[in-house]
Amino acid sequence: MVTMGDVAKLSGVSKMTVSNVINDRAGVSDEVRRRVLEAIRQSGYRVNVSARTLRSGRTGVIGLAVPEIDRPYFGQLAAHVIDEAQGRGFHVAIEQTGAAAAGEIDAISHSYTLQFDGLILSAVGIDPQDSRLTGGDHPIVMLGEQDFAARFDHVAMPNEEGAKAATTHLIDRGCRRIAMVTGDSLHGVNVVTRRHQGYLAGLAERGLVPDPALLFAVGGMTLESGREAAHRLVDSGHEVDGVVAVSDTVAQGVFRGLADRGVRVPDDIRLVGYDDIPEAAYMVPSLSTVAPDHRWMAAKAVELVTARIQDPARPAGEHTAPFELMVRESTR
Repeated sequence: MVTMGDVAKLSGVSKMTVSNVINDRAGVSDEVRRRVLEAIRQSGYRVNVSARTLRSGRTGVIGLAVPEIDRPYFGQLAAHVIDEAQGRGFHVAIEQTGAAAAGEIDAISHSYTLQFDGLILSAVGIDPQDSRLTGGDHPIVMLGEQDFAARFDHVAMPNEEGAKAATTHLIDRGCRRIAMVTGDSLHGVNVVTRRHQGYLAGLAERGLVPDPALLFAVGGMTLESGREAAHRLVDSGHEVDGVVAVSDTVAQGVFRGLADRGVRVPDDIRLVGYDDIPEAAYMVPSLSTVAPDHRWMAAKAVELVTARIQDPARPAGEHTAPFELMVRESTR
């Protein structure tokens, strides 16, 4: 059986340093932490979770609750969170909420009952005023568009800023009749409403008046919904020279739907998406898109939840990810 002493010898540090890394204590440099974690991987050392839990009151597990695991964006987010958490000596347990308030409340409850050290929750369906939403002293970091009034640490996507940049980019490329293919939930605070506000802000900044006839709502953020919206757009007969899609997945569907009707991108219509999923760069033509810094978001969420594990009383903070507009063939 590999012992903590074996890991210490392999990494050239003391047993106390190995213990500090395993328990994610402060005072260990990044270089030493990486060396110890690599020694753990090489040696096959396994932490006695039961013993550690009894000693420290922690399990070394962080929960990650997302709406849908099979969507490219959330798969990408999960991969980054796992990578960042491993660097801090934590494992990640993933749960799917179905983008519903009940699923999100259940995820918080499971985080308690399964004794996770903390939870990163991508909140979509829950009302921030819901009386069941209480973190107590349990470390919770919220992702998403909801405003939790500083009750929880919150890492947000640059939805409005990114959609505004996408819209002004199309205008600067010469587009004047810009449609938006978006979700059907244009009320409340959610990813759809925030990106729609960014679209309107972009039009206003360049002196264009929005045309309600150029708003094409979809029932879900799927490939097929984007395709169907593109069919409606072309069949409507409205003059359109640019499209902002609410997500890259929807944009992929729009590509297909425009091609079904013989409309070429970017020759006839320029198209820009949002999320910069890995497939965006490999489409033909490649997709221009808003690229939030996904790794930054994951790193910030893990940083915040582990800091709150160390100090549950620390003040909550709001953080918005940086982004870049990836200009590719679909708008050239």
